[in-house]
Amino acid sequence: MARQTWPCAECGAALRFVPGATELKCDHCGHVQPIPAQPQRRQKALGEIDLALGLADDLTPAQTVAVQSTPCPNCGALVEFKGAEHATECPFCATPVVTTTDEQRKIKPQAVLPFVLAEPQARDAMTKWLGSLWFAPNGLQEYARKGRALNGMYVPYWTFDAATRSRYRGARGDHYYTTETYVSDGKTRTRQVQHTRWTSTSGRVARDFDDVLVLASQSLPRDYTDNLAPWDLSALEPYNADYLAGFTAEGYTIPLADGHAIGRDVMAGVIGQDVRSDIGGDEQRIDDIDTDWSDETFKHVLLPIWMAAYKYGGKSYRFVVNGQTGKVQGERPWSKWKIAFAVLLALIAAGIFFAVSQNR
Repeated sequence: MARQTWPCAECGAALRFVPGATELKCDHCGHVQPIPAQPQRRQKALGEIDLALGLADDLTPAQTVAVQSTPCPNCGALVEFKGAEHATECPFCATPVVTTTDEQRKIKPQAVLPFVLAEPQARDAMTKWLGSLWFAPNGLQEYARKGRALNGMYVPYWTFDAATRSRYRGARGDHYYTTETYVSDGKTRTRQVQHTRWTSTSGRVARDFDDVLVLASQSLPRDYTDNLAPWDLSALEPYNADYLAGFTAEGYTIPLADGHAIGRDVMAGVIGQDVRSDIGGDEQRIDDIDTDWSDETFKHVLLPIWMAAYKYGGKSYRFVVNGQTGKVQGERPWSKWKIAFAVLLALIAAGIFFAVSQNR
């Protein structure tokens, strides 16, 4: 992770990007500095990069940057160092981190999705989410409402495009029913019994994938961040460090090749759904799918996330908020007292129902 500062032209204090706007603001003197639009750069900056060049480490110098960085030994976040510094704290978990003087070349972010929600809005979304959870401790919701501010982070993602053409073999299952006669309680009865008739089948499906998102960080669980979707990637802006003012930006720790493997797994799941739809019937069996991949490209982008980690009752809870939409994900807290009270009420209700039924 790295954090830069932007000095105010009026007073020298640090400027910060204003979520939902295209300007930097000084909280000390109120000076506002607009972020200039760059329409001429947009099409080029948001263009796709040939995946084969990225995997072969054959990118141009303009597409890469030399950084001093090391993974945090506690949470795995990539901590970047500026200038001559060799020791710092991980912004994610406050663990002391030390680096060597070695430099690594990393793929530059091409685009950034600017924050739309300010911290109070993200906190409100998180507090409402906690309030909607049954059996969540009341004290945790109150602590979240009054606790320390959420951290705004730009989290690295890979996006992948691909054209796919797939051949498959499998079987289609169609249900049919027969009438069966049986004896119960001395009486002859009938019932409908379901059977499945299987027919071998084969065919082809095709799908073009656009901007399949893959988290490029190990510091947050993928199930959290995957469930923050959808993101409106049409709002991506060419990478401009001004959007990072006042926020932390995390470097990627999942290499392009590993991210591509995850992306292909995601796409393969969608192709499997397409095959089942093409087979039709009541049930489907897939024996084999052979996919041709072409026109594969990628981008490296930064997406906005508000994050909080709270300790309550001796346990830590982490929550993440989509900085564009306000969607919340996190570890679900449970209140033992609320659960015990609900069980007690259920037992009382069951007892009353039993007593009434006995009287009848």
